[in-house]
Amino acid sequence: MLDRLTGLDIFTKVAAAGSLSAAARAMALSPTMVTKHIAALESRLGVTLFHRSTRRLSLTEAGRTYLDSCTRILAEIDAADSAVAAERATPRGLLRLNAPVSFGARQIAPLLDEFCRRHPHVTIELGLNDRLVDLAEEGWHLAIRIGSLADSSLIARRIAPCRTIICAAPSYLAAHGTPRRLTDLPAHECLGYTLSRLTGVNRWNFGEDGAIGVPVSGHLRANNGDALRAAAIAGLGLIYQPTFIVADDLRAGTLSPVPLDQPTVTFSGIYAVYLPAPHPAAKLRAFIDFLLERFSPVPPWDR
Repeated sequence: MLDRLTGLDIFTKVAAAGSLSAAARAMALSPTMVTKHIAALESRLGVTLFHRSTRRLSLTEAGRTYLDSCTRILAEIDAADSAVAAERATPRGLLRLNAPVSFGARQIAPLLDEFCRRHPHVTIELGLNDRLVDLAEEGWHLAIRIGSLADSSLIARRIAPCRTIICAAPSYLAAHGTPRRLTDLPAHECLGYTLSRLTGVNRWNFGEDGAIGVPVSGHLRANNGDALRAAAIAGLGLIYQPTFIVADDLRAGTLSPVPLDQPTVTFSGIYAVYLPAPHPAAKLRAFIDFLLERFSPVPPWDR
């Protein structure tokens, strides 16, 4: 079966040239192939498109009507091709970005003004939630994920390391003492993060590989790191959180670090993940490069 779009293109070229052979030369095709395409068009449409003479082809009335439509359709296709090619070359269009709530609000949102000034043709839609979104099903172009990545077909770029720390308000430590060893933790209020198995509700893990587990408990648990941070600042207990959440408070002194006799867990990293594509859009590449520029080699919260 002959390609219909090619047939439309050949038809417009024959109409412009007034000759099958001239159109064939212009398109680097054989006259036989050009003739087959025109014959296939006429057969499918059930009309005659050209008056044929020994010297020249001329359009029939049906051919002139069809030419107007074909010219418009081919121009729209060219415009669509150009728009897509421009989007790949120059960052433009809507970029839908999903990120965990605390990281997105604290570390991504403050950078968006600079990115948008650099790339004025890009519009950002930032979605914040702590569940694992499905990029393909929900239409996200890019997602930020923290920690070990599950096996998937997504492309992942590591944009930053992810350190953790235990800390508490000076008022809590003054009232309850400062733990020095892992064995001290069960006697303290340990505010649990319900979405983590390593720094969670009933057990906190330590060591580079998280192999050392310590039972913990507390009177508050939450599914958001900023909620736990606020509770810790108020003096409710210890928290075990990534440094990107508490760095400003540690600098300000509203939270104090609590070093123990074993290191806290270091997550594998913070990643930008996106669906595989042979030619990722320029807006996607530009945003990932921007994050790498701002977060590598040492992210601002760890400086």
